Amino acid sequence: MKQRFPDVDLTRCLRGSGEGTELDVIVTPNSTTPGIGDVDPWRHRLVVKVRAPPEAGKANDEVEETLTSLFKAKAIVVRGHTQRMKVVHVDAPMPIVRSALEGRR
Repeated sequence: MKQRFPDVDLTRCLRGSGEGTELDVIVTPNSTTPGIGDVDPWRHRLVVKVRAPPEAGKANDEVEETLTSLFKAKAIVVRGHTQRMKVVHVDAPMPIVRSALEGRR
């Protein structure tokens, strides 16, 4: 997806958590164009669009698969399982997560 908010600081949606990183995301299920978007400048959350519907954990599974693929490290939804706004734990240090997000721009 094209970068629309280049001045939004990625660290607003990232924080260290043990040996990994927590990432605040907002999910758009049932999307016709899945992928990782920009950081929402008002909610300070990374936009993740998935094709899966928000039922039986399908959207959460696709979010985890998408982020695991991007970061090359396990990503697990740890909060917000039934909400659009979620917290995902990534088994990678914050500099690696930030670098992966910046590299896709």
